[in-house]
Amino acid sequence: MSDGATALALPLDEANPTPLYLQLQQSIEDAVRKGSLKADDALPGERDLAKQLGISRVTVRKAITGLVKKGVLVQRWGSGTFIAPQMRLEQPLSRLSSFTDDMSARGLQSSAVFLGRSTGQASPDELMALGLSPGDTVSRINRLRMANEIPMAIEQAVIPSRFLPDPALVKQSLYAALHEQGYVPTRALQRLHAVLLNEEQAKLLHVQPQSPALYIERRSFTAAGEVVEFTSSYYRGDAYDFVAELTISPPERMLHDDA
Repeated sequence: MSDGATALALPLDEANPTPLYLQLQQSIEDAVRKGSLKADDALPGERDLAKQLGISRVTVRKAITGLVKKGVLVQRWGSGTFIAPQMRLEQPLSRLSSFTDDMSARGLQSSAVFLGRSTGQASPDELMALGLSPGDTVSRINRLRMANEIPMAIEQAVIPSRFLPDPALVKQSLYAALHEQGYVPTRALQRLHAVLLNEEQAKLLHVQPQSPALYIERRSFTAAGEVVEFTSSYYRGDAYDFVAELTISPPERMLHDDA
């Protein structure tokens, strides 16, 4: 058995008319529901699992492929097969809040792995996004955002240096650090679209390359209308649902608009 793989007790019945690969799928799903298998637990390799259960590798592979498609399992590039996060988070698009506050409101422990922190002159794209002048400097923070130790998003934030002179001031929450500096975002504009993760992004988020994700660009503003942050994020598609509340015009307004 591979190092770190979870020992499995998955009874299969060859006398049962249900195909063995479906029995194996059901056994794994039952183990997940009962908590015997938890998010990020590693499964044994195909060969080890086939030997342990006394079935063919083809049967094991068919079962695993089906569970990956259902989102019960994830296959990580070069690492193996793992139990997928069993939580989907609804993220409203109408409320401006930090990742830390969002996770706390759901009773989840948020954390971050800093992938890079730097300061320097703003690039042409950053100048345009932040409304800066040539030569202005920015603080850059690149983080992997986690919920209960499960990678959820890759986030690159760029903040004008006058609002955040040192990126090391951010310990957990960017918005908390901005608040301490006296700058509080009060509104934001977001653009989002679906993307496929490249190999490096997929490795960070513990999913397969080319897995679907949601890419979001956000510009946040102070009450005075200044752009305080430009953040681009990749959210894993198997763990997030983004929700927007829409209102319907009164009937008389709709009739007037159609006239």
